[in-house]
Amino acid sequence: MRLSNETLAAVPASVARPAYDRAAVKAGVVHLGIGAFHRAHQAAVFEAALASGDLRWGVIGVSLRSASVREQMAPQDGLYTLLVREGEVQTPQIMGVVQRVLVAPEDPEAVIAALASPDTHLVTLTITEKGYCLDRKTGKLMAEDADVAADLAGLERPRTAAGFLVAALARRRAQGLAPLSILSCDNLPHNGALLKGAVLAMAEAHDPALAAWIAETCSFPATMVDRIVPATTDEDIAGLAALIGAEDRAMVKAEPFLQWVIEDAFAGERPDFAAFGVQLTDAVAPWEEAKLRLLNGAHSAIAYLGGLAGDAFVHDFVSTAQGLLFVERLWDEVVPTLDPPAGLDVAAYRKQLMARFANSALQHRTRQIAMDGSQKLPQRLLAPLTAVRGQGGSFAAIALGIAAWVRWQAGTTDAGESFAIDDPAAAALGAALASAETPRERVVAALGVLGFVPDEEALAAVAAHLDSLEQSGARAAIIQFLGEK
Repeated sequence: MRLSNETLAAVPASVARPAYDRAAVKAGVVHLGIGAFHRAHQAAVFEAALASGDLRWGVIGVSLRSASVREQMAPQDGLYTLLVREGEVQTPQIMGVVQRVLVAPEDPEAVIAALASPDTHLVTLTITEKGYCLDRKTGKLMAEDADVAADLAGLERPRTAAGFLVAALARRRAQGLAPLSILSCDNLPHNGALLKGAVLAMAEAHDPALAAWIAETCSFPATMVDRIVPATTDEDIAGLAALIGAEDRAMVKAEPFLQWVIEDAFAGERPDFAAFGVQLTDAVAPWEEAKLRLLNGAHSAIAYLGGLAGDAFVHDFVSTAQGLLFVERLWDEVVPTLDPPAGLDVAAYRKQLMARFANSALQHRTRQIAMDGSQKLPQRLLAPLTAVRGQGGSFAAIALGIAAWVRWQAGTTDAGESFAIDDPAAAALGAALASAETPRERVVAALGVLGFVPDEEALAAVAAHLDSLEQSGARAAIIQFLGEK
């Protein structure tokens, strides 16, 4: 049977489920980009708010592209299971927080209406780095992008997140409604400021007075989010069905760890976030930088090195002595560039991260992490490289991670298996690399697409690692790197 309101009673009583009246819930949150990460992270916090008796924080989910999540959730009345996995332990919780899912291209007016509803107080976004449509070099909206250009020309049927937000905020202002707190939950440095800049640029193009109102009244708090949420497989769905006695096509799986740090700067009502484990702070940047450079930077290096070597999952990579030692060396290089917040014990954080990486129950695929590398590499590995170079520190492990990304663009593993490059810059990278004949030229060409020009010493190091990767493969390159240390 399919999970739904009707079949929920048949699920074993031991499985946690909503104890509140879902019919009484108000949708105080609109979430743009309702993928697995949101359903396992922010939605879990809003579910806890509902469970506490504060029924203002139901979620209306919005898909800006595909109808797939709506098709998974609608037959289930919005119910889905969050399955927490650690080792042999699996803990399912049926979630009722999502009220409905809208598909923006099908009905953009419904999305604007939801954002402009008097019940809506918060907007959260997980649209991935590329969803902000920002030029990496300038930080400004990519006016040449077809969707951005369409929204700059008119907002009758918005296509971008910024376009939807501006259209809705214009309506709220015209109707005398309260402003919104709008939270980017994507892995971008200074994500709140970047989102604010994109929204204000879009508003300015249509109505400077609206842009001024948004700047003065709405808030765009910076955030840091952390939870490992691997992609769901058919095997996961079948396994959950055996566990709870119902098929759940919208299930998500995650590790036990969940962290959400939010800048304490809201424009209006919000849940009692602190009561549900969220950290409110005046300074998100130190938390954000530590997470991007330690967790995300290591993840990207693991994805490319492990993916080339044939490691399907993150835990495969760190289960080897060489893989584990490489990650530790990478962290040794990055840690001196951090300005950790008072509440972060870096040594304990590293130990905790390694345990999370080693959680084989998650089945976190290296190829999932490898996607959209052009959008991730600047903050995950290139920024640490620049910081280390400024301090005069060692950067050999960072350089190997960057070289692995360049090698990944060839589209073949060390065993000769071909794969597609899943990246918005795939065509540009392919064109840039087509005429590059030497490892050095390939590094210059690939990093040039990202607008990054390394100094001579860094370029030589990355090129030497790329040569090793191309000649000997990822495992041998790691062993060689460790031997040289």
